[in-house]
Amino acid sequence: MLRSPGGKHVSPSKAPLWLALLALLTCPLPVLAQDYPEKNIRLVVAYATGPSYTLALLLAEKLRESLGQSVVPDFRAGAGGNIASELVAKTPPDGYTLLLTSVTIAISPSLFPKLGYDTFRDFAPITLLTTMPNVMVVHPSVPAKNLAELVKLAKAHPGKLNFGSGGVGTSSQLGSELFKTLNKYGKIVRGIGLKPQ
Repeated sequence: MLRSPGGKHVSPSKAPLWLALLALLTCPLPVLAQDYPEKNIRLVVAYATGPSYTLALLLAEKLRESLGQSVVPDFRAGAGGNIASELVAKTPPDGYTLLLTSVTIAISPSLFPKLGYDTFRDFAPITLLTTMPNVMVVHPSVPAKNLAELVKLAKAHPGKLNFGSGGVGTSSQLGSELFKTLNKYGKIVRGIGLKPQ
């Protein structure tokens, strides 16, 4: 014997009818489907300059062409992308607010114990749009023309060289910290705008 949702026994001869009705109710009905998008889409961008700016503008235009609805970039830079992520996490999950961010959304939970969002609960990934390498450059006035010379210069002048990055938790900052660790710099090189190591 089978039990119906109300707990009553259903005879085997009526079971196929009951199962068919249950299957019908679980299928989406076209009359209940909502047209999407019915209004503008907000694209919150975690970084307001560089490749993120360009990518946001290109993406907004392509989405507008594809969806037939305006996609408005909203640049909310700061805190290594956490400001934009928190903003989007607090909006209704209706598909009208999207987040354009970087790998920092996966890194931040391990660096910041009190985020205003939960990366794994509050977001659903859509796609990987691009990958960007990190590069190391120096001003032409720095007397180092290759990596070996830069390491030698940093060791010869402890505390005199600084590095800039996109902020705490960004791949450029973590890459710089890894570089310091691998070359046993310790406090020889300082990050600009970061808390002392």
